[in-house]
Amino acid sequence: MNSRKITAEYRLAHWTQTIQDRVTSGTSITEFCQSRGICRNTYFYWQRKVREAAYLELVPVTKADAVIPSGWAICAPGKAESAESKVYIEIGKCRVAVGNEFNTTMLEKVCRVLVELC
Repeated sequence: MNSRKITAEYRLAHWTQTIQDRVTSGTSITEFCQSRGICRNTYFYWQRKVREAAYLELVPVTKADAVIPSGWAICAPGKAESAESKVYIEIGKCRVAVGNEFNTTMLEKVCRVLVELC
């Protein structure tokens, strides 16, 4: 493993912990960033990077396919899902539609990530 990859993984781990600290603190992002001396834009940049990494860990894809599939998770309550969906799981503002055939391991991982992020 080269030093750039190690550095990138270290930073991702650091920001994952920082974001978890903010969530468990119960403070707003603005308050948290001010208390830690973090620029809000930097916080949001790393929040996006952590979410992307969590998604890619759940669903390994090639670079060409690195787009969240339409309808796998809906983060705006009230949008219509397909008629095949049987169960809806809502965590925070996110809603996951689960059809008849689903991978329970994948569902468990998705729920775990949503609990951390929402």
